[in-house]
Amino acid sequence: MYEAIVFDNDGVLMELTEMDLHRRAARDAFEAVGVADPADEHVEAMSIGVTVPKLHAVCDHYGLDPPEFWRTRDDLMARRQQAAIRRGEKGVYDDVTALDALDRPAGIVSSNQQATVDFGLDAFDLARHFETVYGREPTVESLRRKKPAPYYIQQALSDLGTADALYVGDSETDVEAAHAAGIDAAFVRRPHRAGENLSVTPEYEIDGLADVPQILDGEPPASD
Repeated sequence: MYEAIVFDNDGVLMELTEMDLHRRAARDAFEAVGVADPADEHVEAMSIGVTVPKLHAVCDHYGLDPPEFWRTRDDLMARRQQAAIRRGEKGVYDDVTALDALDRPAGIVSSNQQATVDFGLDAFDLARHFETVYGREPTVESLRRKKPAPYYIQQALSDLGTADALYVGDSETDVEAAHAAGIDAAFVRRPHRAGENLSVTPEYEIDGLADVPQILDGEPPASD
């Protein structure tokens, strides 16, 4: 039914990173650029879901250079996540074994750092399943390009040589980005999304990755 498939990473293939780790990395970044005691709300703002306006507002408050601070923040965030993977604190979901059944080109588009995504794929021997992988580069521009913007999905589709693809994600922004790129979306309702109400409608809603091969073959997923 589809010529290719593209996956989100965190919350779909790999487990989510603990929020406390995000906050610690943000504090590390402030300390690295000379801000010893940042306000809690600024640490929170730089922990997850960062936008360009938020970044500029925080940097203006402390007199920081946004590109320099953001590169520092992303580097430290990637290092902490890589360490969590090495310690076994951030793993993969059991149903990633469904990747073995894929019979068409696959890619990844994540809003996490490219360095984090690549490290995890190598650590869990998953890189062999994918022809193209996009995470964010450590630049301010990447915040404009990340989901729900379609930019990285469009790049992946170009690499895969098709616009006939399915995007599999676990968030509303995943569905929005897929639709903005002109492709269908499958929403994976992992336990961390159990009570979430979407304001957008994915073409499929599934409990896990075991349903993906059926969807690709044009069959209704068992959990839809």
